[in-house]
Amino acid sequence: MPPQPQPPIRDLDREGLSDVDLAVELAGTAGRALLELRSGVGDLPADEVKKRGDAAAQQVLAAGLAVARPGDAVLSEEAVDDATRLDASRVWIIDPLDGTREYSEGRSDWAVHVALWEAGSLVAGAVALPGLGTVLATDPAAVAPSRDAAAPWRMAVSRSRPPAIATGVAQALGADLVAMGSAGFKVAAVVRGEADLYVHGGGQYEWDSAAPVAVAVAAGLHASRLDGSPLRYNQPDPYLPDLVVCRPEMAERVLTEIERVQRDVQ
Repeated sequence: MPPQPQPPIRDLDREGLSDVDLAVELAGTAGRALLELRSGVGDLPADEVKKRGDAAAQQVLAAGLAVARPGDAVLSEEAVDDATRLDASRVWIIDPLDGTREYSEGRSDWAVHVALWEAGSLVAGAVALPGLGTVLATDPAAVAPSRDAAAPWRMAVSRSRPPAIATGVAQALGADLVAMGSAGFKVAAVVRGEADLYVHGGGQYEWDSAAPVAVAVAAGLHASRLDGSPLRYNQPDPYLPDLVVCRPEMAERVLTEIERVQRDVQ
């Protein structure tokens, strides 16, 4: 395997770098490293591209955090879960490469997630969208564009296997389905105004949603579990299977339809 890219250690080590600025720097650096790696993979099999991408981005984020915040705990999809994080006051929740399939296919709908949990809440976060050349952050928060109230709602869903709850709610709302890749990219689509809601049931972990939710909430969007309860992070079991993110004016109706669809399925 060729040498992996290294993070800009001197930049991350400078004094006065805020948590949000660090999240943005790390997510953006990992994203650029991933783009550089992908440009040189040639005809490697997709599984090898995924493996190399995961490893390279994990190295960038882990090394950067070790330099800039050596006393903080880390929960990552690509590292062994260290239970000492449960006693830590600050925990970075990261997904080095969200959307490995899309990444390996040369698409743009993948992301890098970096979030900070502190004292029970997500306090900083960044979602890099390297394929679009942008990073969304909690500060300055994004502003969701206005929408035409008469236009059909648009729901971000998986390209391959939209969960039944999502398709059922979309039908109930008369929403158009907009297929795209990673969870972070879907939440970002709502933040960016390219979709109005994202409903997911089953198969996610804390790292899939922490940074996207932090960015979405900072932008004034609604984010919760499917039953409307809060999303809780740094839990003993990081499995966090369901999620709804939507424009705030839609939240009441979306949650009502979710409850109805779930009741009808049972």
